Amino acid sequence: MFRPLSLFIGSRYTRAKRRSQYISFISLTSMIGLGLGVLALILVLSVMNGFQREMSSRILGLVPHAVISASEPLHDWQSVAERAMANPEIIGAAPLTRLDGMLSFHGEMQPIQVSGIDPISEAKVSSLPAQLIGGRLDDLQPGEFGVIVGQLTARRFGLTLGDKLTLIVPELSDSPGGVTPRMHRLTVAGVFKVGADLDGSLAMVHIADAASMQRWEPGQVEGVRLKLTDLYRSATVAGQLAKELGPNFRAEDWTRTEGSLFSAMQMEKTMIGLLLLLIIAVAAFNIIATLIMVVSDKRMDIAILRTLGATPRQIMTIFMIQGCIIGFSGTLVGAVLGVAAALNVSKLVNWIEKTLGRHVFGSDAYFITSLPSQLHWQDVLLVVSAGLLMSFLATLYPAWRAAQTHPAEALRYA
Repeated sequence: MFRPLSLFIGSRYTRAKRRSQYISFISLTSMIGLGLGVLALILVLSVMNGFQREMSSRILGLVPHAVISASEPLHDWQSVAERAMANPEIIGAAPLTRLDGMLSFHGEMQPIQVSGIDPISEAKVSSLPAQLIGGRLDDLQPGEFGVIVGQLTARRFGLTLGDKLTLIVPELSDSPGGVTPRMHRLTVAGVFKVGADLDGSLAMVHIADAASMQRWEPGQVEGVRLKLTDLYRSATVAGQLAKELGPNFRAEDWTRTEGSLFSAMQMEKTMIGLLLLLIIAVAAFNIIATLIMVVSDKRMDIAILRTLGATPRQIMTIFMIQGCIIGFSGTLVGAVLGVAAALNVSKLVNWIEKTLGRHVFGSDAYFITSLPSQLHWQDVLLVVSAGLLMSFLATLYPAWRAAQTHPAEALRYA
């Protein structure tokens, strides 16, 4: 079968036993180093994707994707919810009232954000029912002033179901201080666990009790909480809905409260990816060293090929093909192993924990008690493309040096 001269010789140089075993060793280490770099980068990016997915599902399961509110408390939130549900990108709507205060229990205090919710419609916009580890959502009854607190709050105060708490809410007044504290007695009706800071900073009461604390009329709420199919379009969708409702309405989304956290996670992923990309760059430099030594070892062969009529371009292509074969092999092996590791890293960590009898991620120290992983094929494509590109660029200078070899000088001392 006909094959181009450069491809035939370049592939034979890769398979042939060289006179120098050291060159073969350097070539093998270049391939292994490239494979390890690709493997590590795919695995780490997948684990960071898994962490980001876990944090998104946990935190944004309780934090509203978007909230539509007005300058005054809403009397008819149902009409706003119906208008919102007409948008196909919105899949849930529920009333919401928020107030900030201090929780007090046996002399200890902590700041808290209290959300007034409707237990019936909360499941449409929140993952709270699935994250309760004590009590039920139906235990929030209007007029009973029950409260659902996070696990960190319950642990800090030593709370159990039925314990009494005091909520201190500031209120503007005409007093010299300008603010008068109002106290409300609450009963612990449930405990939730998200696995994030929300476990110590958020609490829920019935929407009617929240209106009473705000001294509003029965049925008044602050706004309507929305759940969207694509949370990254929350700002756009909510902003457009607020404009349609009128000038008295405004929109806010999760990026105002949690956006900095997810931006930091994305930046961390980018920086770690760039650092691990240096491993691939080092392996590519090893390909340069390998090809330079191969060119030096094959000076006689190059001279003979030039004498037989091979052009400098053909000589350059020979060594570029040899280097690309090394880079392609290392990148391919690393990509296959990286994908396999990313798909099974959670099972591997669980097996290690069972074998050693110890938890790698203890629940007392970490919010996430397992090692999550989510493989994105665009990440795999990006890493493989970077490996192949660096391998190709690494072949250019040694191949150019080979093409500059003069037959007469190479054969002079043969």
